[in-house]
Amino acid sequence: MLVLEILFWVAAALIVWTQLGYALALAVLARFAAPVTTPSSGRLPELSLIVAAHDEQSVIAAKVANVLALDYPRELLELIVACDGCSDATAERARAAGADVVLELPRGGKIRAQDAAVRGARGEIVAFSDANALWEPDAARALVGALADSQVGYACGQVRFFQGSHPPRGAAATNQEGVYWRYEMAVRSLESRLRSITAGNGAIYATRREAYLEVDPIMGHDLSFPFNMVKRGWRAVYVPAARAEEKMVPSIEGEFARKRRMMSHTWPIVFRGGMLSPRGYGLGYGLMILSHRILRYATPALHAVALLANLLLVIDGAGVLYAITLALQLALLAAAALGGALRARPLLLARYYVLTTASLAAGLWDWLRHGTAASWEAAEGTR
Repeated sequence: MLVLEILFWVAAALIVWTQLGYALALAVLARFAAPVTTPSSGRLPELSLIVAAHDEQSVIAAKVANVLALDYPRELLELIVACDGCSDATAERARAAGADVVLELPRGGKIRAQDAAVRGARGEIVAFSDANALWEPDAARALVGALADSQVGYACGQVRFFQGSHPPRGAAATNQEGVYWRYEMAVRSLESRLRSITAGNGAIYATRREAYLEVDPIMGHDLSFPFNMVKRGWRAVYVPAARAEEKMVPSIEGEFARKRRMMSHTWPIVFRGGMLSPRGYGLGYGLMILSHRILRYATPALHAVALLANLLLVIDGAGVLYAITLALQLALLAAAALGGALRARPLLLARYYVLTTASLAAGLWDWLRHGTAASWEAAEGTR
């Protein structure tokens, strides 16, 4: 029984730590951290903004218009649309809308399209965005401003998710990604203040040209860039003033499918991409990676251990405390099941948590079973 108790409490403690305790610890540490100041370079560098696109004819003209409307000197801004094996009118519409360079590439996946664009880019800074992500006018200046610090090699902005043509209100949106993302951005802000972020996002980010990495095409920039930048002596920072909007997947079930696909790209980074190697991290950043990434990705296994150990303890008559903890775990699962029929916010949040946690394990299964393709398709409902 002692072994079961140890297993249960260790698994439960690690879940609580990665989901809540880590953020609270960062908040406490940040209160005592010296404020980070970014020096002003006094000039704006040439910026190449790259949009990798696969069959994005429905949104590419709006994306080009959005980029050309940025508050950044036009003579210093280069817009490159890298068409990854497009079979529609994406290239034609990008040219007609005013893109500076349109690359028509064979299908090789998003990463290889970005690599090709960077090789031909003229900018000192290379920035990246999704075709369906719209930047606020001052976003480019904010990203470039963060990179004025010679120690910063990577900067990502803040993405806000909305449903349909308007931001979701209350229970009108079944997907709770917006709630999660606000929490995630708060954690990244704290990480950035203390050291470096542990992950970015594909909607709005930039690197120095000299810091850009060509990674395995199945390993996205969002996760592989920040920790690799740190290993190479750079800082990777979060810039909340650089804001973008992106349409979210309408349903929680759709979000599960999206995250499952994302995790099939994430697990190769964890196991083969260098994340597990502590070399180059330093103690503080190594603990950040462990707390925010590795333990977070391990939560399906931790939940399974906690539930099974708890169940066996109750069967063995371990006491009232374990009956209560088992009831709490079963209540979470019951609330997630009810969230499929009832649109009450607590039930939807429970369903979102359970399904997105399950997506971590599903993505691992997909990768182990049949590998991960470098190419991608837009998530349903996000265009």
